[in-house]
This record gives sequence, structure tokens and C-alpha cells, in this order.
Amino acid sequence: MISCKEAVSRLWTYLDRNLGRVQEHELEEHLGLCRHCCGELEFARQIRERLRATAAGSEIPPQTRERLETFVRRLGDGGA
Repeated sequence: MISCKEAVSRLWTYLDRNLGRVQEHELEEHLGLCRHCCGELEFARQIRERLRATAAGSEIPPQTRERLETFVRRLGDGGA
């Protein structure tokens, strides 16, 4: 089974439906057993929905987008 660190690093790609079949299966197997990572997945979904609602009809400035992406990557690495 993959580690929590690996699972969290795959969450955004999973939500974008861009994981390979094996990686997706490994993640879903992990999510089936790990409440912590299920919470991380739910958190990522909520952030995505808020961003989508906020961005509807407006563009996120490139600098803000870059800062947000850096923040999310750091979350996946385990250090925000």
C-alpha cells in the first residue's frame, strides 16, 4: 500500500482525473483504509469548489495562481 505522503501527492491529479490506472487504483485502495487521507481528499474537493465558485466570471491573477499552486504543492509534500 502507498504511504500517506504519496497518497496526498496524488490527490490533485486524481481530482483532475489524470492518474494512470495503476496509480488511481493504489490511491483508491489507500483511501479505502485511511481516514486521514480521505479528509485530505475532501479538503481538496472543497478548495476546488470554492476556487471554481470564486473564479466563475473572473480570472485569477497569474501571481495569485502561482502562489496558490506553490501552497498546494507544499501541502502535498507535507510542509505548508
